[in-house]
This record gives sequence, structure tokens and C-alpha cells, in this order.
Amino acid sequence: MFELTVRDDFSSAHFLRDYDGQCKNLHGHTWKVAVTVSGTELDKVGVMADFVKMKAHLKSILSRLDHACLNDLDFFKANNPTAENLAQYIYREYKPLIAPVRLVKVRVWESDKADVVYYE
Repeated sequence: MFELTVRDDFSSAHFLRDYDGQCKNLHGHTWKVAVTVSGTELDKVGVMADFVKMKAHLKSILSRLDHACLNDLDFFKANNPTAENLAQYIYREYKPLIAPVRLVKVRVWESDKADVVYYE
């Protein structure tokens, strides 16, 4: 079994609706994101999944989030823009882009001291 991970980051603002604390106010993060896939089969080159394609897929998703107020995006109008919901959003956007490779998890850091993992 092989696991491959690619990482990237983006900056955005958000605020948490119905939250009793400072995060109810508009603030920003430089989010770090790691996407991990797995599989057992290698292609004729000896590659399970192409890092170049994996990075490009992640970049295409994160470019929609970069320098945006997450609350203004359709998904986050219905779902509070928490780190948990952000990880789920990225997972579900990424998964169809890499089929049939198995998406294992998406990890999102809102800071160097706090992160969340989403998987199905």
C-alpha cells in the first residue's frame, strides 16, 4: 500500500455565525492543506498517483478560496466556515478529480497549533 500527500496553502477571511467568542468577528487565516491518497497499483512508470496532477487539482480548489471571505461562498452560506467544514468541502471537491485513486483524508491547519482531519 502506498500513501501520497501533497500540501498547499491559501489565505482567506471568515467569521463564525452563532459562535460565542472572538471568532464571531471577521478575521483571517493562512490555511495549510494536505491531501492524502492511497493505492496499491503502480503504473508502468512506477507511479501510484502523479504528484504534478495532485498538486494542480489542489491548487484549482484552493484558488477559489484564496483571498476570499469564505462566508460569501455558496457552500459556506449554508455551512458555517469552520475548519471542519472547510476540510469536508475540500475533500468533496477533490475526490472526483482523482478517481479511481482513493482519497484517504484532507487535513486543514488554521494555525500551526490547530488542525482538523476529514475522511469518509
